[in-house]
Formats: sequence, structure tokens, C-alpha cells
Amino acid sequence: QVQLVESGGGLVQSGASLRLSCAASGRSFSGNTMGWFRQAPGKEREFVAAISWSGGIYYADSMKGRFTISRDNAKNTVYLQMNTLRPEDTAVYYCAAKRVLYGMDNNGELYGYWGQGTQVTVSS
Repeated sequence: QVQLVESGGGLVQSGASLRLSCAASGRSFSGNTMGWFRQAPGKEREFVAAISWSGGIYYADSMKGRFTISRDNAKNTVYLQMNTLRPEDTAVYYCAAKRVLYGMDNNGELYGYWGQGTQVTVSS
């Protein structure tokens, strides 16, 4: 059974940092682009960042400079380091594996495997 399991979320104060992890099991995703998305209450799902199999990285504009995505293919794990967190970063964060090699990495419709999400809450 293929699974993506996120961890590392929590309740932090504004300005703090968190590191999210996404551990994959059931198959290797070393050849897939992996992405992070988030969804705040009452809002649509939002792209955060993506990293290709070769290490190419793409961030949403609002995340540049604060968030860093990385991957360890040997561990089948993707990470999202989040610094200088703001209350507006509060959301459920999901990792996902892109199922195709084409198309924009920020298009959630192109991702075929999703984790269950981890809650990040940033208090002011």
C-alpha cells in the first residue's frame, strides 16, 4: 500500500520555525516531483513548493525566502523547512507526489498521491 505520511506540524508563535517531513512507503518516489500544498479553513488549496527528481525547486512567490523544500531519496522522504512563520501560514499542510512528468508543478490536479496532512497553527 502506497502511503505518504506527514509529520512535524504543531502550534507555534509568530516568528518561529517548523520542519515538516513526508515519509513515503509502498514504492519509491525518487523519480517523481514531490510537492507541498496547504489549505486554510474556508480557503482553497494552495501550492507551497515542489522539488523534482533531479533537485529542481519551485516555490510559490509568497513562500520564497522563508520556506525551503528538500528531499532525501535514500529515505524516500521530503522535507519543508518553514522559518519566520506568520499567522497567515496557519493551515493543514499536505505532501503529494506528482503522477506525470509534464505540466506545472503548482497544479494539484497533476499529483496522484496525497498524505493525510499535518496541522500548522501560528499564533500572533
